[in-house]
Amino acid sequence: MVTRRLPEAVESRMRELFDCRLNPDDKPLEQEALVAALREADVLVPTVTDEIDAGLLAQAGPNLRLIANFGNGVDHIDVGTALERGITVTNTPGVLTEDTADMTMALILAVARRVAEGARIIPDDAWSTGWSPTWMLGRRITGKRLGIVGMGRIGQALARRAKAFGLSIHYHNRRRVPSAIESGLDATYWESLDQMLARVDVVSVNCPHTPATYHLLSARRLKLLKPEAIVVNTARGEVIDENALARLIEAGEISGAGLDVFEQEPAVSPRLVKLARAGKVVLLPHMGSATHESRTDMGEKVIINIKTFMDGHRPPDRILPSML
Repeated sequence: MVTRRLPEAVESRMRELFDCRLNPDDKPLEQEALVAALREADVLVPTVTDEIDAGLLAQAGPNLRLIANFGNGVDHIDVGTALERGITVTNTPGVLTEDTADMTMALILAVARRVAEGARIIPDDAWSTGWSPTWMLGRRITGKRLGIVGMGRIGQALARRAKAFGLSIHYHNRRRVPSAIESGLDATYWESLDQMLARVDVVSVNCPHTPATYHLLSARRLKLLKPEAIVVNTARGEVIDENALARLIEAGEISGAGLDVFEQEPAVSPRLVKLARAGKVVLLPHMGSATHESRTDMGEKVIINIKTFMDGHRPPDRILPSML
């Protein structure tokens, strides 16, 4: 059972290989339909919009043995409960790394150089005075410090891009990355997230959402940032205290933000929307991995995980308890 519409090539291949139930409407399944799928299916293919919690898993049928997630993050799935019930969980790591890093870099540029705000000027017929030396001034990113929160695949891919733009790379991670990676990126490791935040000009959130990272960028930590700093998030909305971020931007204590993810998706805080209209923040509708190539590659990984599992082998992208 596939809960959302997938790229046509992926769905066609699934129909060839499996007894497959698709979602032609591309709308998130209602709770009742999701429960019915869990009761009937041998394999469930959910996405980030499906909340697979312990209550839902308690209603799963005896045939459900695999949850093959279409996506990298599995914070919307109660993996611990699934494993306790003998249900294997897989994801699709690696395939969205470059596209998400591209979008993160795009948001850094968009906020610093006021790209989204400027793009509205001509369509809104608001350029009557023409060029001016003091109009639409943004901030240069070359020579600035980028603080990356989470130095996994996406964090490292972002660091490569940012280095080419002349940013100096700083990072905080659960574990220090190997010295060869640090050296190749000219990256500076900060064991203390607080100390890093106080010294950087741009903060990029690239860590997963876990109980340990919920509101990792809390109101207290956000207050450590320079007034000229900008915050970018292409990971998960829950990592940042959105209300605190909005309040600090409104007060001029943080310069701006670029957000592709939100705490209550698809709902977005009215305060953030108001700030976007004022040109203080750039808001995107969870577009980080939204390329034809990325979504097709994700689907192919889902198929490989299912086929491997059905053939009696361990799927390559299974989530292990040690990863939680």
